[in-house]
Amino acid sequence: MFSRVVLKLSGEALMGDEPYGIDPARMAAIARQVHDAHEREVDVAIVVGAGNIFRGLQGMAIGMDRATADYMGMIATMLNALAIQDALEKLGLTTRVQSAIAMQEVAEPYIRRRAIRHLEKRRIVIFAGGTGNPFFTTDTTAALRALEIGAECILMAKNAVEGVLSADPRVDPSATLIPRISHMEAIERGLKVMDTTALTLCMDNGLPIFVFNMGDERNIGRLLEGERIGTMVVTESPE
Repeated sequence: MFSRVVLKLSGEALMGDEPYGIDPARMAAIARQVHDAHEREVDVAIVVGAGNIFRGLQGMAIGMDRATADYMGMIATMLNALAIQDALEKLGLTTRVQSAIAMQEVAEPYIRRRAIRHLEKRRIVIFAGGTGNPFFTTDTTAALRALEIGAECILMAKNAVEGVLSADPRVDPSATLIPRISHMEAIERGLKVMDTTALTLCMDNGLPIFVFNMGDERNIGRLLEGERIGTMVVTESPE
């Protein structure tokens, strides 16, 4: 049983069956899962991406300056963070949004000690704005924030994917689920767990990652109870 976790939500995890944007039903389902974790006396911090709205790498692909595109992506995470905040507060949870980019009208600035204090007071903290720097993904933000606040693991929510697969199922239909893997092997095999910077940060600090399908509302509770689902990424060798 964990006492403090970081839940990493990709933008795609908020889409549900929609082609883009936010699916209200999926958002409500995520909020219920976070509420359940909170009821289990687990401190929950959330890092949210923005792939459902804008991706910096996609902006670069169409000729946009990479730094500009990344800043646009960081700003887009705020839209998702506010949507998550609203869904959680509808269930009676107390929340705080902290942003690495100054947006004082809608969010606090990210301050590590303040974030920890919010968690100690049983508030859900939502981290927006990425790291505040271009060239870093929200995966890296999740790893960084988890280490800063003393989280015991990262819960990596995926959309319609059960965990880490041996290959891209769109290319290789025979791809299978990998139940356990080391950070280093994931890096060496180029598996799409997190970006290399984030994986290296987790590896160097012994921070485990649990990759799972957000579509099943039971999954966060099952993970918190110690059940093995999805993929566990750990520092030591799987053997």
